[in-house]
Amino acid sequence: MDEKKFQMEILQKEDSNLSPFAAKNCDAHRKIPIEHPLRGPFARDRDHILYSGSFRRYIGKTQVIYNAASFDEQLANRSIHTLQVSQIARSIGKVLGLNLDLIEAIALGHDLGHSPFGHDGERFLQEIALEHKLSPFFHNIHSLRVVDVLSDANRGMNLTFQVRDGIISHDGEVNEVSVQPVKNKSEEDIQDYIRRKKEGEHALTFPGTLEGCLVRITDSISYIGQDFEDAVRIGLIKKKDMPGKVKKTLGENNSEIINTLVQDIIFQSYGRNEIKYSPSIAQCVFQLKNFNLEVIYENKILKRERGKIREAFFFLFEHFRKDIKKGNYNSIVFQEWIWNRGEDRGSKYLSDYSPEEVVIDYLASMTDRYFLNAYTNLEK
Repeated sequence: MDEKKFQMEILQKEDSNLSPFAAKNCDAHRKIPIEHPLRGPFARDRDHILYSGSFRRYIGKTQVIYNAASFDEQLANRSIHTLQVSQIARSIGKVLGLNLDLIEAIALGHDLGHSPFGHDGERFLQEIALEHKLSPFFHNIHSLRVVDVLSDANRGMNLTFQVRDGIISHDGEVNEVSVQPVKNKSEEDIQDYIRRKKEGEHALTFPGTLEGCLVRITDSISYIGQDFEDAVRIGLIKKKDMPGKVKKTLGENNSEIINTLVQDIIFQSYGRNEIKYSPSIAQCVFQLKNFNLEVIYENKILKRERGKIREAFFFLFEHFRKDIKKGNYNSIVFQEWIWNRGEDRGSKYLSDYSPEEVVIDYLASMTDRYFLNAYTNLEK
């Protein structure tokens, strides 16, 4: 059988089993067309993300607790969070008849551009960028930069529009009762959103697929209960501190909370072109998120190292920026970041972007441990 015909038969069979609201494999499109006889377009994207260096570095990046493994290896890191987003979204998506390959690709790729030290690291990079009159740093936009520009020795991953859109459109920090896909969303819409964010607008973007909407919602499902349990585990709070209404409605532990939210979303979203909570469940989700923000994320004990980490970000930025400007080729910014693309691509990278932009790319790529080792070695 002709390979192209064989692939079409496989994809058509898969698409015929999907919900009318699901993204179809036959509608996938990417900047440079490619074909694979045995994998669908979104499965190919998922695999590309899964085997990327950026994905491997998830395991060394903070979710909430700095250097989690040094406290307790069972505490969540960015890798655990990402895998949980994928699993939860797939569980819901399977019942709703959505495209599981697309769900998984978006979920696994949604935080590829996240900095070390979680949202604190993101804020420090924002400060640095603004101080040097660069575009503000946002991890969702940088995640798209990772897959479009920085990956594969600056060749980019050439992902489908649907996966790229889902990656940049995720936002687990926003409180939303429901999310509906944007009809006929285009590349122009994505670029307009990026432009507005770079200009300082409080811009929002929503996914163009129901699968992207699901990942956007499940991003927060994966962490609200997990972060609470991790805080209990390290003695930051006590289990009894959970707000009473949240405990009564959602459950007493992460497993119960996830189960409650998964069931609610399935019941509320089945047969509809939206992903939604029931109003009462949504209010408890928002209450727990606010509790975590006030009691955990902004806790002075947990963040006692914040000032030192901020100082390290600024120190490393200035150090590597000077190395690039001076052409100090022995520096690790050259040896372990720029030249690992190959000399030709590394040189083009330097000509296409300012030293400041290159250093921000480098810092954002680091794991917590790599970052601290670099700081310790260079501060001496």
